[in-house]
Parts: sequence; C-alpha cells; structure tokens
Amino acid sequence: MEIKNLRYFLAVAREENMSHAAEILHVTQPTLSKTLKALEDELGKKLFTRHSFSIKLTDEGMLLRDRAEDLVAMADKIEQEFISLDDITGGDIYFGLAESYQISLLAREIKKLKDRYPGFTYHITSGDTEQVTEKLDKGLLDFGVICETPNTDKYEYIVFPDSDRWGAVMLKSHPLAKKKSIKATDLIGQPLYCSEQSWNIEIPEWAGEHHPKLHLEGSFRLSYNASMFAKEGLGILLTFEHLINCSEESDLVFRPLSPKQETKLYLIWNKYQTFTPIAEKFLNQVKDSF
Repeated sequence: MEIKNLRYFLAVAREENMSHAAEILHVTQPTLSKTLKALEDELGKKLFTRHSFSIKLTDEGMLLRDRAEDLVAMADKIEQEFISLDDITGGDIYFGLAESYQISLLAREIKKLKDRYPGFTYHITSGDTEQVTEKLDKGLLDFGVICETPNTDKYEYIVFPDSDRWGAVMLKSHPLAKKKSIKATDLIGQPLYCSEQSWNIEIPEWAGEHHPKLHLEGSFRLSYNASMFAKEGLGILLTFEHLINCSEESDLVFRPLSPKQETKLYLIWNKYQTFTPIAEKFLNQVKDSF
C-alpha cells in the first residue's frame, strides 16, 4: 500500500467529489479513479459509495480514512526529520497540548527558539491526556503537555514551574456565586460540567466521600465549549483558573474550590527518543528555563 495512493484516497474522502480532488492533486480524473479502484481491490473492500454528484465513504472507507491520516502524517514527519538531521538552524517540532494558562510558558520558549532559528517551524494540536499520549505513542508528536502524572515506564518529563488551581465557573447570578470558595457539599444537586479525565481523577481526590453524590451533567474535552453551557445557566463548570473569561465584563465568575485543589503540568516525550537537532535544542532550552 503506497503512501501516494493513501494521499489520493484522503483527498477524495475530504472533497467528496472526484473531479475536485483530481484538480487539487493535479492528476487526471481517470488516473485518480484507477488508483482508488486498485486500492479497493488491494483491500478487498468497497471504500466509497458513488452518487450522481458526490462520493461518500463506506464504513470500511471511514476506517481506512482514520488509519490513513495517521500513516500519511507519520510519513510526512519522518521525511521532515531526515531533512532536518543536517539542519542545525531549523526544522520541525510537533506538540500536543493540554489546556492550561501555563501553555503561555511553552509559547514563550517557542518564541525564543524561533528568534534564534528563524527556519524552525512548529505544529500544534490540542487534546486531553488520552488524545495527546495516543499521538505521542504513534510517533506523530515530539512532545506532549499533559495535566496528569506521566507513566515513567514510557515517558521522560519536565514539570512546569507553576500549578493550575481548580474552581467552579458559573453565572454571576447563581446563588453559589456569592461564596468566596466552593466546597463539595455546595455542589450536591447541581448539574456539573467537567472533562471526563478530571471527573475520574482530580474531582474524586478533592470531593472524597461526597463525589458519588455529585452529578455530571455532561463531559467536555474543551473548557470553552462547556463554558457556553454554563453561560446559559445550564450548570456549573469545574475547570482550571484562567481558561475562561471571568472578567468584570463577563457574565461568568470563577470561585476556587475548597479545600484548595491544584494540578501540575508536565512536558513529556517518549523514552529513548531520538530527537532532531532543533528538538534537542528546544528540550535543552526548556530544561534551563524551567
């Protein structure tokens, strides 16, 4: 199975139109059709359902799309890494980032490296620990930033210098907004929003015996999306400080949890990983700064 054929397949899957995909790929439509037919024959599965003016993926096509995206991304990364091996003034670094105000510290380090080496290029994806470590394990990332104690059997890590403080985000008009801090017992009977990861780890640590009495109304991977529900008065968001706009102009307020609950942030990378020169320079720079 050739990477080029997978690129063709992904273009058609994305455009849902053979002629549009052919234009983007700068190939003829018959060439593209022949390539896709050969791919279907190779796999022994029908990948597309063809309609008059569009093409839709079959279930098998959706499975291949998910796998092909990772394979093509890996091929691109390997190519860039080998190009960068002899380039000590530039190259690419791939990051997967959790949500935290401390990401500003990482951005500052990237800016410093970019100023020293203008040929340096960085690529950012976001996600929770599961999403970030999955990509890191596949080799699609050089570094991950997670807010969960790393598995030291798999990863090396550096701890960020600060901690993220937990709190409750709610409407200013909410009765609990009058409190200076929020206890677990205050939240009993309240519809709550939180990431699934944190609901299963940080929140039980904080709430203790009261955790089974708390009600998770909905889980979100991104705090901003959850804040839109809190803004409509549908519930209370449990999240890190500084992620949601709770300024005087906002309809929302942040109230810290009591007792105080904090989470550390970690920069992680695979054990025994071979870095490109620019990634090595970045890591050494962060070690010095942090």
